[in-house]
Amino acid sequence: MNNSPIIEIGDILVSSEIVTEYFSCDYEECRGACCIIGDSGAPLLETEASLLERDYPQFKKWMSPQGRRKAEECGFFEIDRDGDMVTPLIGNGEECAYTSFEDGACFCAVERCHSAGQCRFVKPISCRLYPIRAKIFSNGITALNLHRWDICKGAFEKGERDGVRVYEFLKVPLTDAYGEQFYEALCGAAKMVNGF
Repeated sequence: MNNSPIIEIGDILVSSEIVTEYFSCDYEECRGACCIIGDSGAPLLETEASLLERDYPQFKKWMSPQGRRKAEECGFFEIDRDGDMVTPLIGNGEECAYTSFEDGACFCAVERCHSAGQCRFVKPISCRLYPIRAKIFSNGITALNLHRWDICKGAFEKGERDGVRVYEFLKVPLTDAYGEQFYEALCGAAKMVNGF
């Protein structure tokens, strides 16, 4: 955890930055750079690897030929240098195998398929929760921290302009990941922390 105060909700520890800082994805500026820049794939839960495999026949048509080849030859996940399960990357580069390109912009092939109503899996929760990074400890405690990345600088600025805080922008994935009671408690904590 960082040095910001901690909000404790059940067995989840939340950095207060998640309720104080502003964020709203600025896709027009970044064009999906988070899918193609980085030194590792997106973190995966163990259950998500099987969901990717299950829905692959539906979303593969949105993937690039290189992405399909990677998934079919190497599998639906890989283990990174930290020993974590992540989405596979193409070649020696930074591009996630599950990317989709259109008019110079990058999209998630899985999410596009889900949005079209053709598969059940939305996309990895680590992607949906960004800029929150979740870490699950061996004792079952989950820590939620705010991650700052240069390519998302515009999203922090847009969030401030629009008056949208991180937890508000991520209402749906936070609720999907941790439940409605958690999100309601987080909103209550936000009011206390922010004094409104």
